[in-house]
Amino acid sequence: MPGSSTMTVSYTLKVAEARFGAFSGLLFRWRGSIYKLLYKEFLLFSTLYAALSITYRLLLTQEQKHIYAQVARYCNRSADLIPLSFVLGFYVTLVVNRWWSQYTSIPLPDQLMCVISASVHGVDQSGRLLRRTLIRYANLASVLVLRSVSTRVLKRFPTMEHVVDAGFMSQEERKKFESLKSDFNKYWVPCVWFTNLAAQARRDGRIRDDIALCLILEELNKYRAKCSMLFHYDWISIPLVYTQVVTIAVYSFLTLSLIGRQFVEPETGAAKLREPLEPGTEASPAPWDLDVFVPLTTFLQFFFYAGWLKVAEQLINPFGEDDDDFETNQLIDRNFQVSLLSVDDMYQNLPPTELDLYWDEAQPQPPYTVATAAESLRPFFMGSTFNLRVNDDPEQCLQVEVSRRSDLLAPARRTTQTPMLGRLLGAGAPSPAVSLQNFNGAHGTPATPHLLHFQTSGEDEEAEGSIDEDEGSEDEALEPYRWSIYIPSNGGLLGTMRTLRLTSCLTITRIWLCPEKRTEIHPLPTCYPGGAQPQIL
Repeated sequence: MPGSSTMTVSYTLKVAEARFGAFSGLLFRWRGSIYKLLYKEFLLFSTLYAALSITYRLLLTQEQKHIYAQVARYCNRSADLIPLSFVLGFYVTLVVNRWWSQYTSIPLPDQLMCVISASVHGVDQSGRLLRRTLIRYANLASVLVLRSVSTRVLKRFPTMEHVVDAGFMSQEERKKFESLKSDFNKYWVPCVWFTNLAAQARRDGRIRDDIALCLILEELNKYRAKCSMLFHYDWISIPLVYTQVVTIAVYSFLTLSLIGRQFVEPETGAAKLREPLEPGTEASPAPWDLDVFVPLTTFLQFFFYAGWLKVAEQLINPFGEDDDDFETNQLIDRNFQVSLLSVDDMYQNLPPTELDLYWDEAQPQPPYTVATAAESLRPFFMGSTFNLRVNDDPEQCLQVEVSRRSDLLAPARRTTQTPMLGRLLGAGAPSPAVSLQNFNGAHGTPATPHLLHFQTSGEDEEAEGSIDEDEGSEDEALEPYRWSIYIPSNGGLLGTMRTLRLTSCLTITRIWLCPEKRTEIHPLPTCYPGGAQPQIL
């Protein structure tokens, strides 16, 4: 039987480490290789190319060679007009994604068998029979759907009698199954038997509460949904028109390459052929025209494009008998054995509970072997920013309370702008308001509005570009510090004193909180984006 003694080709261990020649060693394998898939087509292409080359070189006259050369050049130019890489690449990507989705749709009873083992109780023969029957119905549903989509499973169970002989179904169950008249696939029938039997077990008390019954039925629905999805993948294929377009594109390109990639006389020598030649002489090609009998690049191009199409051809239906198709028969054997073991022999068959080896240790550390001891010296990953060095300057670490944007926009609409200060600071429109109360909360001062005086004194380092608190403020006695805001400027800003409220976003390089006697300076950095300006009240 083809494919019965073969298994899916696995080479994962060979590429477990990225070493020199890891992939190169895979090129010499035969099973599942591109050589096994493509060697017949490659031999046909090579034979046709050789036949055309011999005919051109030995059987055609000079005039016929000239005509053939023109046809070859036309085919060579036309082959480049086919968007083969785009069409074929997109198609293969679609096929590979569909191939993996079909594998993930194969029903596995692992979750269902754990729920049955935990929720269906009874150590007597009736309880054991109930659990085994439930999980057998689930396995029967997967066998029936795999018979419908996999040629390997169908050859193993060609009739329902073979399913009965294999132990998935009893004779009475077969009679019930065949008595149901339906024009559609009946793989779902064992799932209905499962639900009815689970409901009967709930009434008999084998399933102790409705929550457990609901959990069992939820897992069964997930299992049945995978069976249904597998059936629909087999029913709904990739649109035939897409497969035809890709196939025609590949074969057209290879046919044009078969003719156009022949080594013919150069185009510059074609005119010389029209001149009469002496008897027994032939036109010689130019010395720079290389004439090779084996077109290596053309053969490589055939190998890549035809091999790409063969990959799609093999993966489009992974339930056949190719080397890399799914081992559905082994999956059936594994699922049946493991599921019966979990609900029967392992039911309440627990090892005794004991204190673990690290019972009294706060930080358990399992041992390493000599070969892996070096891995224990590596630091654990704590996050990409864990070792990032931040600025040690305490100024950069002070926290500032920021007002919400909605609170900043309302005062800005009520503020008028003085033309002189607008021209000086380049304010084009009212900006969101910001109050010094944002900084009061960070330093314990009352969160009250501040009326400020703007004063300059030429190049005086102490007073240049500073904004001091209004001495006549009613909140002066409540505030232990006065605000002095330094704004870098070239030669000062204004020569007169003006009362200001900081009502908009202004880029400020430093803010000092100064005591009354200005004997100590506490730096506080901040930066307001947007380039907005303060407003004159």
